Amino acid sequence: MFDAKNLLDQFLGANAGNAPGAPSQSQQGAAGGPMGGLVNGLGGMLGNNLGGIGGGAVAGGLAALLLGSKGGRKVAGTALQLGGMAVVGALAYKAYQNWQTGKSAAQSATAASNPAGLLPPPADTPFAPTEADAQQSLGRHLLRAMIAAAKSDGHIDTTEQTAIFAEMDKLPLSADDKAFVMDELRKPLDIDAVARGARTPEEAASIYTASLLAIDVDNASERGYLSMLAARLNLDDVLVKHLHATVEGATEPAPGKPTALAG
Repeated sequence: MFDAKNLLDQFLGANAGNAPGAPSQSQQGAAGGPMGGLVNGLGGMLGNNLGGIGGGAVAGGLAALLLGSKGGRKVAGTALQLGGMAVVGALAYKAYQNWQTGKSAAQSATAASNPAGLLPPPADTPFAPTEADAQQSLGRHLLRAMIAAAKSDGHIDTTEQTAIFAEMDKLPLSADDKAFVMDELRKPLDIDAVARGARTPEEAASIYTASLLAIDVDNASERGYLSMLAARLNLDDVLVKHLHATVEGATEPAPGKPTALAG
């Protein structure tokens, strides 16, 4: 059975020992084989890319396979205490809250970088649903957003897809999990399908945040994709600035890439 929330945790590392109630390494899966160098506490996408969110063993290998050299954001500060859906929700909630209260985007960046500035979003809200069905739905939409963002500059071509599928067989994923990832990779890039996942403004903010985490915006294709996604999600321009600022405040760019406030 496909478990979108669990798969998202594997993308982003679910609290591996950094927070109360964190799953053990044995629960998360073992790092081994040719991917062993990538799967060490988000050492893959997450050591070179999104890495460090908390240390899910499988996460580094899976995300590294999908994003390769694209160089997603490396999460830092208190975001290291979070993982999976929680880190996306925390970043989106902080930006949304600051936008609603009239704070500046610069204040969002400062708050996100503050050791005490990033907390999990309130439970049972669109940022952090507690019902299983709602968690699965949001997890699916966030995964789709991340994979679409990774494809937005044409990086994942047919040859790379074949390599990804071969390596995925070596990871402890269910058949349904693998099928979901394969299907999303094979589909033509469909920004409208990503945007349709947002049923509320809060979910729209979370989907955009997940997309930002997946890539460092360093070319026209990615900037154009994010601009179109924001429009499809009906996100306010000022809120978009807050989302960029919050993600940048709580993360570090991939090695060799400068930080530049978008928007």
